Amino acid sequence: MHPAELPDLAHTRPTPLHWLATATAMAGVLALAGLVQPGDASGSQGQGPPISRAAPSHARRLPPPDPSAVRFPLDCGPVGTVVTAKASGDLDGDGVRETVAAVRCDSASGTPPSAIYVLTRTRAGAPRVVATLLSADAGETVGKQFTIKNGAVLATLLGYSDQNVPRCCPDVQDRVSWVWRNKVFVRSEQSSGKSV
Repeated sequence: MHPAELPDLAHTRPTPLHWLATATAMAGVLALAGLVQPGDASGSQGQGPPISRAAPSHARRLPPPDPSAVRFPLDCGPVGTVVTAKASGDLDGDGVRETVAAVRCDSASGTPPSAIYVLTRTRAGAPRVVATLLSADAGETVGKQFTIKNGAVLATLLGYSDQNVPRCCPDVQDRVSWVWRNKVFVRSEQSSGKSV
């Protein structure tokens, strides 16, 4: 068919009304995309910031996230998890307090290894895990020191000098810290491993 034989179709000639309708539809899609939040995550070092640097003022007035309201990404089977220590403070300088929780399996025997998680809030206010500072796979437990000071997480970790040391009795102690730098938590040793 030649173009001259085609019927005159109004929709083949865009008018300002067509452009306005298209722009309105695109604005609606972008606005909807801005409202969508990702679900809870078992974050790890290197994942995005705990929360935005431009935290709204109402977020700054909320109490720090409560670890008892979070399901931790730690597989403990039927015994479940227990929070052994927690600390709260502003880790990323946005004026909103995050919570750091030391968590382990709720075992009645031995010394189950700890995991350390950073918690913040969703836009709806629910606490969620956003980063893992220490995985339970490391085989270490959190000792007496566990705090946040000047935006740094400070902890004493108890571990084992070799595989022959009974898992009930850690014989190595390390003092470590984590700070938020360049969108990741950076771990540093405060001292070399000492015998306990």
